[in-house]
Amino acid sequence: MTHVTEHPLVQGGRSAALATACVRGGVAAGLGLGGLAVLVTAAWISSPYPDGGPGGVLHLAAGLWLLAHGVDLVRTDTLSGLPAPLGVVPMLLVALPVWLVHRAARDTLDAADGDGRPRTSASGAVASVAGGYLLVAAVIVVYSESGPLAADLITAGLWLPGVVVGAAGAGVWTALGRPLPGGRHTAAALRAAGLGLVTLLGGGAVAAAVSLAWHAGEAQAVFTGLAGEWSGRVAVLLLVLALLPNTAVWGAAYGLGPGFTLGTGALATPFGLVGDPAVPPFPLLAALPAEGRGTWVHWLAVAAPLAAAAVQGGRVGRAARTWAARDAALTALGAAWGCGAAVAVLAAAAGGPLGSGRLSAFGPVWWQAGAATVLWGACLGVPTTLAVRAWGRRVPRPKNLPVSAPASGGASVPGPAAASGIPARTAPSGASTPGRSAGVAGRKSSADRPRGAEAAAQDLADLDDDSGYEPYDYLPAAWEPSPPIPLRASARPSAVPPDLDPARPPAPSSDGTPERAAGPARATVEPEVPPPADTP
Repeated sequence: MTHVTEHPLVQGGRSAALATACVRGGVAAGLGLGGLAVLVTAAWISSPYPDGGPGGVLHLAAGLWLLAHGVDLVRTDTLSGLPAPLGVVPMLLVALPVWLVHRAARDTLDAADGDGRPRTSASGAVASVAGGYLLVAAVIVVYSESGPLAADLITAGLWLPGVVVGAAGAGVWTALGRPLPGGRHTAAALRAAGLGLVTLLGGGAVAAAVSLAWHAGEAQAVFTGLAGEWSGRVAVLLLVLALLPNTAVWGAAYGLGPGFTLGTGALATPFGLVGDPAVPPFPLLAALPAEGRGTWVHWLAVAAPLAAAAVQGGRVGRAARTWAARDAALTALGAAWGCGAAVAVLAAAAGGPLGSGRLSAFGPVWWQAGAATVLWGACLGVPTTLAVRAWGRRVPRPKNLPVSAPASGGASVPGPAAASGIPARTAPSGASTPGRSAGVAGRKSSADRPRGAEAAAQDLADLDDDSGYEPYDYLPAAWEPSPPIPLRASARPSAVPPDLDPARPPAPSSDGTPERAAGPARATVEPEVPPPADTP
């Protein structure tokens, strides 16, 4: 009989899984573009003065979709006729495509486990999902070239694949259970870098929110001046919400020290605002500091990197209690570099050109923000790590055990019981027990008694004479050496006189016969013999 082997595609093999992953990536790209197209179409329909037709709406949606991936756009319909670049990414828009790619890559591995098919490798899943997504992205880039917002091909070749591959890798990492690469040092550095990044961005968001609340009147005036009808105000409000993460990054860069540029030749730092800023009218830009030297209010933004470096160093220090000091310092330095790399990427996305001329540089400079983050982590995070590690490895010094004086009505038991708060054992007046009086009489006075571990051992030996005493009732503290085990009755010389000890063999007398010691006579029980019966 001839055995027929089915094709792997029919069996749902690995090739089918890779093809399915590629389709998932393409669908994710289409869903992201469709969501933005719906939003732009709703704004266009509700506008009282719609500009262009459905073709313009689709080109605008395609431009926003590319901008959400970090691709710079070039506006061709300017008043001067010169192309003007647009590179400030609304970072809240990035969440939509990143989540879609992340979900597609995660579901690729989860579906393979649920269907019982051969599981796709991690690299295969990332390549398939990213490949399908980038195929759709290439079509959108080509389509945008014929619209008013054309894609810059250089940034499209750099940022677009990086964002897609990174999101797909994060999805596969989630499906695998979020394992951390390397050993314990690498894992601790990554966790500390993430915690420091969250702390730094949170501090930047607080600084931006406080400044915006301080200039709330100016921001409201700019908001109402940009659009008079409700549809325009809704569009401006949505743009403000999409740029809120950018303000957190700007606030973090301001607190780090390098600050951010407000056009060519203008720089805002805690030291003050230098140069002539070219600021377009926008509600969020009303929170910028005023011109002149910085005051103590501006220096409060430095609390954000201070807190981030301290939290980052403390996290490594708690994990490095059993490590060598060199390993702890290197781990803290690695965490600083990881946090600096993340801040550099976020700063590059949060800033960029807003036009040509003086508006060609706007926002934080990525390499300056990243270098400042590394310096903060190295100069403050590493010492914090070593200090927390040393504090966690400390050993308390042993204290001298107090010895209580004997009371007038009885003998007070000194030693570890008094130091631990256990009531001292007191013998009643006039009472004596075998072996107890000898132990009490043999004690030293409190002035001559040794201190420390020797005193604890002596007290344990004295207390062992009491029949109701158990050795585990009074244990030494963790920092004290273990006292010697007291001798038991079987190992210690007996307190019973030899001549009264029934277990001791009798000593021979002068005539050679064993002689029992004098003592109470032991009664001998003779068996009772019945009387003889009378004989007839």
